[in-house]
Amino acid sequence: QVQLVESGGGLVQPGGSLRLSCAASGSISDLRTMGWHRRPPGKQRELVAAVSSGGTTNYADSVKGRFTISRDNRRNTMYLQLDSLEPEDTAVYYCNAGSHRMWSSGPYWGQGIQVTVSS
Repeated sequence: QVQLVESGGGLVQPGGSLRLSCAASGSISDLRTMGWHRRPPGKQRELVAAVSSGGTTNYADSVKGRFTISRDNRRNTMYLQLDSLEPEDTAVYYCNAGSHRMWSSGPYWGQGIQVTVSS
């Protein structure tokens, strides 16, 4: 089993930045590819960024060039740097782990953290 805990969300003005963190514990060997998903208000959850255990990254077109995903395998922590934030980025962001493929979800989820972009 893997436990994931997100931190770093909050309220930010358009054009601002935030950094989300996802701390993993438990069966670390099961982390595999990790990713950040988000659920905007009234919409379905979507995958926005993923990072493999070796550091390969992939992004949804909507965040490419603005968000940066990374992971520190020594600290068992994944990050998402959110820059040039737009109101459309408002969502609950979820940490995910354990995927066997680069652009899909694994079985482990964090509890979610709110990001609100508003003036």
